[in-house]
Amino acid sequence: MTQHSPLSRRTLMGCIAAALIAGPAFAQQIDINGVYDAQGRNPDGSAYSGQATVAEQSGAVEINWIVGNQHYKGTGVRDGQVVMVNFGVPAPVIYVVMSNGDLHGTWENGTALERLVRR
Repeated sequence: MTQHSPLSRRTLMGCIAAALIAGPAFAQQIDINGVYDAQGRNPDGSAYSGQATVAEQSGAVEINWIVGNQHYKGTGVRDGQVVMVNFGVPAPVIYVVMSNGDLHGTWENGTALERLVRR
């Protein structure tokens, strides 16, 4: 095992701390405002499709879905690349913002899936 001097450890720890602090500032925030095709699977395994409109401002998110002749509205928050939206069921839908702007999510405590594909 190689012995490192305290100075090099301090320097390394300082670099790690700087990277952790500066990292989020350099991460690109992807714009998620827009109209999406919604594709999903219900908790019972049946598939659905529709449209979703996403509006985000200062971390607050609103999504309006049209699935068949049903309309749903949800509100929530964004924290980095994670979006959490409550839409009237016990568990929220939790999306991850993909690098291309699509949103991939799960709802009903992970028993249902949804993908929002940007138009």
